[in-house]
Amino acid sequence: TTSATLVELKDLIPGLNHRVATAEQRVSNMEDAQQDLNHEVMELRKHIADLRSKVDDQENRARRNNVRIVGFPEGVEHGRPIKFLQETLLELLKLPSGTSLEVKRAHRSLAPEPAEGQRSRPFIVKFLHYQMREKILTTARSLDTLEWNGSRILMFPDLSRDLMERQQKFMPIKKVLREKGLKYGLFYPATLKLTCDGETRSFTEPKAVEEFLQQRK
Repeated sequence: TTSATLVELKDLIPGLNHRVATAEQRVSNMEDAQQDLNHEVMELRKHIADLRSKVDDQENRARRNNVRIVGFPEGVEHGRPIKFLQETLLELLKLPSGTSLEVKRAHRSLAPEPAEGQRSRPFIVKFLHYQMREKILTTARSLDTLEWNGSRILMFPDLSRDLMERQQKFMPIKKVLREKGLKYGLFYPATLKLTCDGETRSFTEPKAVEEFLQQRK
């Protein structure tokens, strides 16, 4: 009968409520566990990022006295890169004859030797003193274009890939600043300092510079 059926259904309700409560508790426990797991993953990612930053900093400190020189054809050093660069850079940079560049080490980059017609590998040059490294880079910038036997020669600080990419992100905004005639400088490791309205501001992200320029309009 209908009454009997209702009684049976009522008898089932407590059991169903218990099963629902048990299921809800399991879901809640799973959500808590998921939150704990998400927090742990975030902490691990932060720890990895910190470690990568420290490793990158140490790598760039080890390269502090280095210069990367691009453009010399393969083999022109005839197996004696230090002697070749000591002689060639004096003439190329118009430095006084007899100047000691104090080159500690010099070698081609560790990439495979290029086939004929491919771009030559850069020289990585480590100077004994940081001051000489700075003198080489400053002199190269002051001469605008460097050319050796028909090859254009370029000189750069020898940076890690990560730091190079961080600095290159500022290239578009640096162009905007030049067009606006604003005074700026990019400082180690990757901080842009902008002097505007008599005040110097520091930015570690290009987007922050863009936002500042928008607010200044």
